Amino acid sequence: MAIIEVRDVWKSFRGTPVLKGVSLSIEAGEAVVIIGRSGGGKSVLLKHLVALLQPDRGEVRIQGTDLCRLDERALLAVRRNFGMLFQGAALFDSLNVFENVGFVLLREKRHTPGEVRRLVAEALERVELPGIEDKKPSELSGGMRKRVGLARAIVYKPSILLYDEPTTGLDPIAGARIDGVIRRIWQQLGVTSVAVTHDMASARRISNRMLMLHNGVIHADGPTRDILDSDDPLIHEFVNGIAPDLPAPPVVTP
Repeated sequence: MAIIEVRDVWKSFRGTPVLKGVSLSIEAGEAVVIIGRSGGGKSVLLKHLVALLQPDRGEVRIQGTDLCRLDERALLAVRRNFGMLFQGAALFDSLNVFENVGFVLLREKRHTPGEVRRLVAEALERVELPGIEDKKPSELSGGMRKRVGLARAIVYKPSILLYDEPTTGLDPIAGARIDGVIRRIWQQLGVTSVAVTHDMASARRISNRMLMLHNGVIHADGPTRDILDSDDPLIHEFVNGIAPDLPAPPVVTP
């Protein structure tokens, strides 16, 4: 049985349709990237997976459970299976790194302070940021803040990790580094990884399967290599950054 199923999901905002019957299925342990143009509904789709948004029509099932039929208490239990890295990392500026990464654990009080400190240290080690527990977000680079956000996502050992544009705002080197951390976490922890991005360099590095969202539906779905090599004009233009409606740039001569 698929760990994630989306069945004919529709979503509109102020009368404008964004998702127009999206259906997809993701098996446990896959590393899936959803690609598509900016503003095309990728982040909207991701938020449906954790019921931050409810569909106008259709179903979102996690391990067979339809999220649309759950009350808030039951949703909280399902969300415990998820960790999420938001676009801007979404750290609390007033808290230090330890307090940010251990936020959920400290609030739940299921662990002793010593256990929380150990789990936070382990999570920071996995994202290549050992020993920075006392620093504030303002003392970190953009790439480091992203990795702290990722440490917070994995600290309570979820089975599904969601990434919303993980390389947005990062230079190519910082982006490649966080992609390497994402891929290593997927391999070492055996989690199901789902990311949305329009960064094709990142998509190549962190996925073994790609889906393309276009015009509110899943236009393509297949192994990463097959999508990258596709001769479908729409896929080819997006993957290679071709804008057919624009004139070719002028040739610059010395």
